[in-house]
Amino acid sequence: MNEVYILGIESSCDDTSAAVIKNDFLLSNVTASQEVHGAYGGVVPELASRAHQQNIVPVVDQALKKAGIKKEQLSAIAYTRGPGLMGSLLVGGNFAKGLSLSLGIPLIDVNHLQGHVMALFIKDGKEEYTPPPLPFICLLVSGGNSQIVKVNAYNDMQVMGQTIDDAAGEAIDKCSKLMGLGYPGGPIIDALARKGNPDAFKFSEPHIPELNYSFSGLKTSFLYSLRDWIKEDPQFIEHHKEDLAASLEKTIVNVLMKKLRLAVKLTKIKHVALAGGVSANTGLRNSFGEHEKKYGWKIYIPKFHYTTDNAAMIALAGYYKFLDKDFCPIDKPTFSKTTFQ
Repeated sequence: MNEVYILGIESSCDDTSAAVIKNDFLLSNVTASQEVHGAYGGVVPELASRAHQQNIVPVVDQALKKAGIKKEQLSAIAYTRGPGLMGSLLVGGNFAKGLSLSLGIPLIDVNHLQGHVMALFIKDGKEEYTPPPLPFICLLVSGGNSQIVKVNAYNDMQVMGQTIDDAAGEAIDKCSKLMGLGYPGGPIIDALARKGNPDAFKFSEPHIPELNYSFSGLKTSFLYSLRDWIKEDPQFIEHHKEDLAASLEKTIVNVLMKKLRLAVKLTKIKHVALAGGVSANTGLRNSFGEHEKKYGWKIYIPKFHYTTDNAAMIALAGYYKFLDKDFCPIDKPTFSKTTFQ
C-alpha cells in the first residue's frame, strides 16, 4: 500500500490544532491554546473564532514542518465538522476546504466526539500502549459532553446514555467559578482535590432514569450550600477550598461511575475506556483503576496529552475514513449541536 499522509485540523472550541499522520502513525501534533478566555471565566465565542483565524496558518505550517513533509505530499485533509462553537468550527472547516481544493485532494469530515474515542488508538512510538478491542464501552466526558458509548467500530458508535443538561466538565468549570478559582476549572479543582478530604461535604446526586446523566442539580446544590456556609463564615471558601474541591470531584465521579457500572452490567462488556477532556482528571482515572480491580474490568485510558482537544485524533479518524473512501462534499455544512450523526 502507498504511504497515506493525512492532515488533521481541530478547531471546535478554543484550541487550534493541526496534526499529520502517516498511515496510522502520528508524525506531529501542534496546538495553540488561547489564554484570553481566563479573564472572562469561560470561552468567549467571538474571541475564540478570531484567535483561530490568527493561529490556523502557523499551526498547520508547524505541523507539516515537524512531520517533515510538504503539503503536496498530503493524501487528504480531515477536519472537525462538529459539534462545537459555530464560529470556531467555520474557521477550521473553511481552511480545510480551501486547502483540499487548492491541492486537489479529498476532504474528510470528522465528528468531534468520535475523534475523542479515536484518541484511544493513537500510535506515536513514544510509549507502549494497547488499544481496546472491539466492541468496548467508552465513558466520554468533556466540557460539553457526558456520554456512555458502545463502540463497535470506528464508524459505528452507539450512544447508550448522555447528559440531559450540563456536562460533567461544565459543572466542574461552573463550580470553580462560583468559588472564584478561575478558568478552566478542571485542572484547578483536580490540584486542590488531591489535598482535600472527599468526604468533608455532601452534595445532592441526581436520580435520572436509565443511563442518562444530569449535572445541573449538583451545580445548584453546590451554589446553595456555599451561600449558607458563607453566611456563617465569609471566608468559608478560602478555609475549605481543598475539601470543597475533593468533595465535588468525588460526587461527580460517583455519578459517572454508577451509570457506567450499569452499562457494563447490561452489555456484559468488560473492556471499558475513558475519553474526553475530563479523562485527565486524577480522581476519575483513579476510580477506573479501582473498578478494574474490584469488578474485573480491563480499562483503557488515553495518554494524558491526547485527552483534551487535539488534531491527532481527528487525523486518525480521517485516516480510517480515507481507507473507506468516505469523503466529504465541499458544501457539507458545519453543525454545532451535540450529536453522533
